[in-house]
Amino acid sequence: MADRQPVIITCALTGAIHTPSMSPYLPVTSDAIVAQAVEAATAGAAILHLHARDGATGRPDQGVEAFRRIVEPIAAQTDAVLNLTTGGSPYMTVEDRVKPAQMLAPQLASLNMGSMNMGLFPMLKRHPKIAGWEREHLENSRELIFRNTFKDIAYVLDACRANGTRFEFECYDTSHLYTLAYFVEAGAIEPPFFVQTVFGLLGGIGAHPDDISHMRRTALRLFGDDLVWSALGAGAHQMRVAATVAASGGHVRVGLEDSLWAGPGQLAASNAEQVEAAKVMLDGLGLRPATPAEAQHILSLTPIRVAA
Repeated sequence: MADRQPVIITCALTGAIHTPSMSPYLPVTSDAIVAQAVEAATAGAAILHLHARDGATGRPDQGVEAFRRIVEPIAAQTDAVLNLTTGGSPYMTVEDRVKPAQMLAPQLASLNMGSMNMGLFPMLKRHPKIAGWEREHLENSRELIFRNTFKDIAYVLDACRANGTRFEFECYDTSHLYTLAYFVEAGAIEPPFFVQTVFGLLGGIGAHPDDISHMRRTALRLFGDDLVWSALGAGAHQMRVAATVAASGGHVRVGLEDSLWAGPGQLAASNAEQVEAAKVMLDGLGLRPATPAEAQHILSLTPIRVAA
């Protein structure tokens, strides 16, 4: 039997959307993030998408030292590709958001490709007892614009250029694909283009199969053979989107940043649990998880590690 096609599993460990009161399994402290990252890599995640948090409050923390506390021990214990967020939290400035990737020089960093409304407030219905900063975090999203202007995007590209860091381009709607195409045509980005299409977040494109097909067709038309397509589904859409995308030749992202769930009404006990579920899904499709070395080859990543 011919070797099964490798599919990159990205695991997004904690993010900046979900809050600690929503799940006891969401990693918040540096030690918890490191432990879950190592478990997810062992389970089969080739890429670890990293955010940091304040261990005392659970708030998103985009400080360089907060990232260093998680990046260095993860790099020492796994071969996974480390992908540092430049999205941070929508409430942060782009200068703050890019600083960890600028200073720590990872192989990969995320880059959001457009401004958007980001509605997190519907989660209040599912978590009515949330209080304090967590409630404010969700309530304030009724008027939240996640700013990612052309100037902001150029700033991130320029800030990380000297590091050799490449990007995972996060696209929440069709217009974001065209923004990426603009920067490609301007010569600001070299192929291949690792495009992470995001489905099911209020303010972005939906998670209907027609939405997925539309984004795939548009990305293929714009980037052709230079496209490396991946996708994630928010919340309950996670595994349905992953299965649809993997069956269509794409790569997948899972993790507690995107969904806290292992099934209807069942919280995932760890990020590794979702990676394991993705592996089962891939096996059923006749596919297999890519190794970190294969992910580096597919994405043409330079063999750099995190800066000291």
